[in-house]
Amino acid sequence: MTLKEKKCTPCSGSMAALTSSEIAKLNAEVDNWQVEEGKRLRKNFRFNDFQQAMNLAERVAKIAEEENHHPDLHIRYGELRVEIWTHAIDALTENDFILASKIDQAAKVR
Repeated sequence: MTLKEKKCTPCSGSMAALTSSEIAKLNAEVDNWQVEEGKRLRKNFRFNDFQQAMNLAERVAKIAEEENHHPDLHIRYGELRVEIWTHAIDALTENDFILASKIDQAAKVR
């Protein structure tokens, strides 16, 4: 099953963080997400105007609600920056990569 076909699982503070090798494996399955400090994913989406950035932000918000996993969104003219991590453990889990994969799919719709 691919990441985009999976559902995020409810997280708790006892959830195990991914190891660096697990992060590398999962990061190869998403499209150009940056791993920051081994515990966050970040990606900048660029557009020609503000409205396109807002449109993707709205699609991301819908996905986040469906998955009950919420990224940080930073919107400005022509850009949407998305940051994902599992807040409960301040680290990366498979949920973060599932969400990144679904956001990649949403970004393909223009």
